[in-house]
Amino acid sequence: MDGAPQPGMGPRPHVVIIGGGASGVLMAAHLLCLPPGDIHVTIIERAKLLGCGIAYGTDDPDHLLNTRVSQMSAFPDDPSHFERWLNGNDILVTGKGFVDRRTYGRYLASLLAPWSSDAENNRLHCIRGECLRLIETAHGVVAELDTGQTISADRAVLATGHAVPAAPVPPLRGAWDFRPPHNADATVAIIGTGLSMVDHVATLLSAGHRGPIWCLSRRGLLPREHAASQPLVLEPRDIPFGVPVSKTMRWLRALVRLAEAQGGTWRDAIDGIRPYVADIWRNWSREERARFLRHAVAWWEVHRHRMPPVSAGRISRAVASGQLRILRGNFQGVEEQADGRIVLNITPRTGGSTEELVADHVIDCRGIRRDPTEHAAPMIRDLLARGTARLDPLGLGLDTTTTARVIDARGVASQRLHAIGPSARGALWEITAIPDIRKQTNALARTLFGSAGVSMPTEV
Repeated sequence: MDGAPQPGMGPRPHVVIIGGGASGVLMAAHLLCLPPGDIHVTIIERAKLLGCGIAYGTDDPDHLLNTRVSQMSAFPDDPSHFERWLNGNDILVTGKGFVDRRTYGRYLASLLAPWSSDAENNRLHCIRGECLRLIETAHGVVAELDTGQTISADRAVLATGHAVPAAPVPPLRGAWDFRPPHNADATVAIIGTGLSMVDHVATLLSAGHRGPIWCLSRRGLLPREHAASQPLVLEPRDIPFGVPVSKTMRWLRALVRLAEAQGGTWRDAIDGIRPYVADIWRNWSREERARFLRHAVAWWEVHRHRMPPVSAGRISRAVASGQLRILRGNFQGVEEQADGRIVLNITPRTGGSTEELVADHVIDCRGIRRDPTEHAAPMIRDLLARGTARLDPLGLGLDTTTTARVIDARGVASQRLHAIGPSARGALWEITAIPDIRKQTNALARTLFGSAGVSMPTEV
C-alpha cells in the first residue's frame, strides 16, 4: 500500500483516478476544490508528467492549441483563469490568442500544485505506474498496479484518454513520431488531413524541409480556420431534437444561411449549437448516430475543430507554393521497395483501379477513432473481459450513463466506477475538448460529493 488513506480509515472520501492526462488532472482539481476540502485523491499515471497525455506532451512550440485562450480555463465559472496564469508566467497573450500545447500542459500540471505541496493535509497522492486491474468491492474499489502496489478507495474515475493505436508496422510512422526524414528534400506522405497532419507539416516546415509533402484522405478535407465569431443565441426549443441526421443537417445549413444573412459566418451557427451537441447526440437512435458517423462526421469535425490562424497561414502558403498537395483517395496499404522508398496503394474515391504514390517518409495520421478494445489500456481490456464494463453500441469507448457511471455487460450502471473524457465518448460524443471535459468533471465532482459550488484556490 502507499500512504494514502483507505476506505474506512478516516472521514475523508477517497477517489482514485486512473490516468493523469488532461481529463484526470481536471477531475482531480475539481474534486480537491470542493468545499469543505476533505476529499482525498490519488492519481495513477504511467508517464512522468501529469496533464500532458498525448495532446499536451509535445515539446514543439509550433504545435498550437486549436482553441483560443479564453476557452481553455480549467474552471467553467472562471473563464479567465488560464489567461491570468499565462500573464502571471510572463506569457502575455490575450483571451483571443492561441498558445502552444506544451504551455497548456504546464498549466494543467500547475492546477495540482497547491495540494502537491500541502504536506500537512496530504490530500493528493500521485503514483507513477500503470493500473492493470480494477476491482469493485462491497466497500469500495481496489486498483492493482504493475508495481505490485494495491490502492483502495471509495470510488474510481477512469480517465485513460483516447485508445491510442500501437505504433504502426514499418515503414509507416505513427502520428506522434515527429522525427524528420533524413533528407530535407525527401518526399513525405501523410495519411490523414486533420489536425495531426497540421502539426506534422508545421514541424517539417520549421525544420527547413524542402521536399514535397503529400497529404491524403478520403475526402481531402482540411480543418477550417479560426476567425472571429458571434455565436447565435439559441434556446432548447430552437433545436430539432430527435429528427433524422439528414433533417438535422438541413436545419444546420439553414442556420448557417441565417447567420450569413445577419452579417456573420458559418462559425456563428456552429458555435451557437455547441451547448446542445451532446443533447442532439443523445436524442438520436443508434442507427442515426451510426449514420452521422458514416456520412456527416468528417464535415462536422473540420468545421468544429479548427486551425489557429498561424497554422492556417502556414498550410495555405505551402499549398500555394506547390510544396503541399492535398489528395483525395482511400489508402489501401504500403510496400517498401529494395531502395528503401515506399509505395502507397491508393484507390480513387470515385472508384477505378488502384494507383501508386511513391514517397520516402510516410506518417499515419488517420486519427484516434480506432478500436477501443485492441488499443485500450490493460485495465480497460481487463474490465471488458470480466464483464465489469462494456463498449457503447457503436464501439467508440466505454459505455456509460450520461452522468459517467460505467455500465457492465448486463446493462447495470456501477455505483463506484466512473469514466470521463475521450475514454467514454459514446454517451456524449463531444467530450474530447477541454471546454467539454471541464464541464463534465465539474458536474461529476458535484454529483459525487454535493452540489455546493466549486471554490478555487486563491492562486493556482
